[in-house]
Amino acid sequence: MDAVVVGAGVAGLTAARTLREQGLRVVVLEAADVPGGPVRGGDLPGLDGVRVDLGAESFAARGAAVGDLVRDLGLDVVEPSGAGAWGYAAGRAYPLPRAGVLGIPAHPWSSDVRRAVGVGGALRASLDRVLPRRVTDLRTLETFARSRMGSRVTERLVAPVAAGVHSAPLDRLDVAAVAPGLREAFEREGSLAGAVASLRALAPAGSAVRGIDGGMHRLVEHLAAGTDVRVRHEVTDLTHREAPRREVEIRPGSDADRGGNPRLGGWVVRAQTPDGPVELAAPRLVVTTPALVDALGPLVGTAADLLPDPEPGADVRLVTLLLRAPELDDAPRGTGLLVAPPHRDAGRAAPPSDVEAKALTHSTAKWPWLRERVRAAVGPGHHVVRLSYGRIGATTEPGLDRVVADASRLFGVDLHGRVLGHVVTRWNGALPPPTPAFRREVAAFVERVDAVPGLAVTGGWIAGTGLASIVGHAQECARGLVAEQ
Repeated sequence: MDAVVVGAGVAGLTAARTLREQGLRVVVLEAADVPGGPVRGGDLPGLDGVRVDLGAESFAARGAAVGDLVRDLGLDVVEPSGAGAWGYAAGRAYPLPRAGVLGIPAHPWSSDVRRAVGVGGALRASLDRVLPRRVTDLRTLETFARSRMGSRVTERLVAPVAAGVHSAPLDRLDVAAVAPGLREAFEREGSLAGAVASLRALAPAGSAVRGIDGGMHRLVEHLAAGTDVRVRHEVTDLTHREAPRREVEIRPGSDADRGGNPRLGGWVVRAQTPDGPVELAAPRLVVTTPALVDALGPLVGTAADLLPDPEPGADVRLVTLLLRAPELDDAPRGTGLLVAPPHRDAGRAAPPSDVEAKALTHSTAKWPWLRERVRAAVGPGHHVVRLSYGRIGATTEPGLDRVVADASRLFGVDLHGRVLGHVVTRWNGALPPPTPAFRREVAAFVERVDAVPGLAVTGGWIAGTGLASIVGHAQECARGLVAEQ
C-alpha cells in the first residue's frame, strides 16, 4: 500500500479519499463492525423504509469544507426548518436567542434574551458594554462569560448550549478551542457582546447548521464506497523503519512511481482480526484515534499519554424514538431543547434535576425531508425524537421509562404509551474536554508528529469538535503527506 489510515470515522475516510485523489493506494483499518464512528444511520423499529441518523445529524455552516465535500459526493446540502431551538433550566423551557455564539448573546437587552434570563439577567449582561477590559477572566469559557455577562446568561444560555455541544462543563472548556476567534474579537471590540456581534456578521447567511438530504449517515456511506475499508481490524502495534541512506532509483511502474516514496522509510502496522493477526506496510501512516497514543509515543519522543492523568470524556447515550403524538405536529418546542447542567453553588452539590437528558432533538420538526418521509411511511401525527444522555462524571444508562418521562417534561406533553419503536446508540469514553492544558499538550504532540516523515494525525481529538473542523483538518493532513514526496 501507499498509505494506511487507522480509523474509519469521517476523519479517516476523508483523509483516505484525499489520498486516493492523488493516485495513492490506501487501506483504512477500523476496529468496529461498521465505519463512521459517531456518524451512522440505521433502521428505527416501526418506521419501515426510512433510515434515520443514529449519531451526528448536522454540521456547522462555518467554512466550506464539509459542504464542498458533500456536493462533490453528489449529495444535497439542506437547511433545517425555521423553527428555533429552546433551552431548559430549573424546570422551565424558553426559546433560545438566535443571535449568539455558544449561547452568548450579541444583544443582551433583546426581547428573546430577556425572556430567557429575566430583566435582571439582561440588565447585568448589558453592563458588559461599559465594564473595563480588566474585569475579564479568560481562563475558561465559564469564567469569560460570567465575568462579562453575569450568572443568569452563563447558566441559562451559555451552559446548555456549550456544555451540550462539547459534553463537558463550562469550566473545562478552553475559549480558543470551542469558540475560535472570540478572544481576538473581544480584544478588538472591547466587549463580549460586541465580539459576538462581529463574529455573527461574518457568519454565512441562513442557519448555523446544515444537513444532508436523507441524513448525515449518507456522508459516511459515500465516503466508504470505493475505499478499501477493513472493519474489525484493531491495530495493536506500529513500527517505523528508517529510509535507506542511499539514493533509490524509481523505476516506471514501481511502488514509488505510483506514489510511494522509499525515502520516507516505511510503517509496519499490525492489527488483530477475527481471523488472526495481519501486518501491512506503507510509507505513509494517518492515525485518527487517540487510542494509539501509547503506540505513537516512543516513535515521536513523547510520553505514552498526552496528559499524566487526562480527564475521561463522558459516556454518551443517544435514544431515538418513534412517537405517535399529533400534539407535536406544531413543534411546541421548536427543533428541540438544550438542558442546562445542574449548577453548583460555592462548591456545594448541585440539587437533583427533574430531567436527566442533556438535549432533545425533535428531528421531524428540524428536518423537512425527514418529516415528509415519515408522514409518507406511517402517516401524519408521527414523529422522530432523539434524547442525548451523558455528562462527565455521570454513568447514566437510561431506561425507556426515564427517557419518555424526560421527553414528556421537555415537550410539556404526556408521551407515555406513545412509543412505537426506539434505538439506543452508545459511545463509551468520548473525547476529553478541551481544557487549556489538554489543548497545549495536543499542540505539542502534533508538533512532534510533524517532525516524523510519513506520519500524520487527525480527527476530533486533534482538530476539535465538529465536522466543520474535522473534515478540513483531515484534508490538510492528507495533502501534507503527499507533499512530502
